[in-house]
Amino acid sequence: MKKLILPLSLFIALLGLFVGIKSSHADKGRQYYEQAGQILWEINTEEKVIALTFDDGPHRKYTAEILDILKDHQANATFFVVGAHVEQNPDLVLRMIDEGHEVANHTYTHNRNMETSELIAEIRKTHEAIQAITGEQPKLFRPVEGSYTDDQVEAVTKEGYKLVMWSWHLDTLDWKNPGVKKIVSTVTNGAREGNVVLFHDGGGNRQQTVEALKKILPEFEQKGYRFVTISELMEIKENNQQERQREFDIPK
Repeated sequence: MKKLILPLSLFIALLGLFVGIKSSHADKGRQYYEQAGQILWEINTEEKVIALTFDDGPHRKYTAEILDILKDHQANATFFVVGAHVEQNPDLVLRMIDEGHEVANHTYTHNRNMETSELIAEIRKTHEAIQAITGEQPKLFRPVEGSYTDDQVEAVTKEGYKLVMWSWHLDTLDWKNPGVKKIVSTVTNGAREGNVVLFHDGGGNRQQTVEALKKILPEFEQKGYRFVTISELMEIKENNQQERQREFDIPK
C-alpha cells in the first residue's frame, strides 16, 4: 500500500488551519474571563490565606486520610468531586460538608473529551448527586485537566456555575507521583497570599499527597496562614474590592 505524501506547503496550510481552530476555542483568554468574573485562578490580597483544592475524589482511602489531616490542622479545603465517585462514597461527601469543606463539581465520568452538551449533562448529573446527599447545590466547577472552550465557559456559566482553575505555578503534579519532597517544595516555595493549590485525592495512589500535606500544613501554620475554601477566597476578594471602592468614594 502506497503512503500518502502531502506537499510541504499543503501540510503547513492544514496545520495552520488545525491550530487556528483549536486556538479559537479559548481566544478570549485569562484576562477576559477574570474581568468577566467567569473563571477564577487566584486573588490579589494581603491576607495570609491559601486555598487548597483536591480533584477526582472522593476516594475511600485517600480522601478519608486527607480529611483527617485537614481536621487536625483546622484547615478548610475545596473538593472537586467526580459524580460517579460521589455516589459510591456518600459518607465522605457528607463528612466534607460537616467538617467545613466545600464540595464542587468535576463532571460525572472525568472524561476530558466531551462536546458542550455532554459536559452540561454530566455537570447536571453530578449536581443532582451532590444535592441528593448534602442538600446543598454546588456553585463551582473545575473542568477536567483544566481544559475548556469558550462555548463551554458560556454554557457552564448559564448553569449558574463559576469555573475554578488554580495558580499556574501551584499544580503539584501529584498524580505523577513525583515524590513527597517535590510536592512539598512546589507548595512551600511557591504559595503566596491568595493562591490556589491543585492536589488530587482520587484517580490513583495518592499516598504521596497524604504524606506531603503532613509537612505542608504545619509549615504554613507557623507562618500565620489560614487555609480557606474557594468560596471564602471569593468573599475575601469581594470584601477587598468593596473596601477599595469605599476609599475611592471618600471625598477629598
